[in-house]
Amino acid sequence: MPLPASMRFVDLPSFGAAEVMTLATGPLPAPRTGEILVRVEAAGVNRPDVAQRQGTYPAPKDASPVLGLEIAGEVVALGEGVTEFAIGDKVCALANGGGYAEYCVVPSGQALPWPKGFDAVKAAALPETFFTVWANLFQMAGLTEGETVLIHGGTSGIGTTAIQLAKAFGAEVFATAGSDEKCQACTDLGAKRAINYRTEDFVEVIKAETGRRGVDTVLDMIGAAYFQKNLSCLAKDGCLSIIAFLGGAVADKVDLSPIMVKRLTVTGSTMRPRTAEEKRGIRDELVAEVWPLLEAGTVAPVIHTVLPFDDVVEAHRLMESSQHIGKIVMKVG
Repeated sequence: MPLPASMRFVDLPSFGAAEVMTLATGPLPAPRTGEILVRVEAAGVNRPDVAQRQGTYPAPKDASPVLGLEIAGEVVALGEGVTEFAIGDKVCALANGGGYAEYCVVPSGQALPWPKGFDAVKAAALPETFFTVWANLFQMAGLTEGETVLIHGGTSGIGTTAIQLAKAFGAEVFATAGSDEKCQACTDLGAKRAINYRTEDFVEVIKAETGRRGVDTVLDMIGAAYFQKNLSCLAKDGCLSIIAFLGGAVADKVDLSPIMVKRLTVTGSTMRPRTAEEKRGIRDELVAEVWPLLEAGTVAPVIHTVLPFDDVVEAHRLMESSQHIGKIVMKVG
């Protein structure tokens, strides 16, 4: 079937509140060498999308300026040199941008087959969080079986993914969340203990739960506001992995001595600037190590709500409210 000449996409004529986004019509993107064109059936909504809309997370120069970093749909065209996918394949993908559209171009090394039994909505809830958690918690922080981990924001898309994967690979999991309902969701997903940060001091809870030893790893999306506390939570030779700065990027008057005394490692990364080769490496490990867990039902995406593409403003408002547990997904097709 021939491709249409135009498509609908979410336009961002200026930075600002959710209401600046509008639906527009434009030409389909064309896949370049090593890329595939996907007819988008569902797209995930993520914090980086909100930051880009607000003007604090610009798209790389070679990426689409259209919002959207994760999609699921059908391959409809192949760029030169692509051999690992065929037209008609159902894929989900970590996009470099352009996911809030009816068609999206992605590098083939950032696309994955839908896990067996998955539909577009479930598949679209995977790429951004699973790439991020695998790279930061397992590749960089080196979390392994028998270790302990504290996951902040336990009911976010990242948090629900991290809790399940850490548990599946044999770690003991602690998590923070902002309500008793959210804490219950964390324990339901596999956390040994969830900490309501509004009513409890997570440092004291971690010390009590670990016999004052601390945890081996902290996965943090808060940044400056939690930096000192995170250092206090870590055991000797522990690792703090920072993936976002919801509580600020500049830490003031921090006592750095625990880093030396406890031989701590502080690391972090953002996914978008990584090279295509680095992302392909993460993709390959996910297919080998994590996709079997998804297909077995050991791990599953937690989806809070599914909205139609036309309700993108509402989707962003919900993301900013932090009232959700798990992923927000838009149906596009």
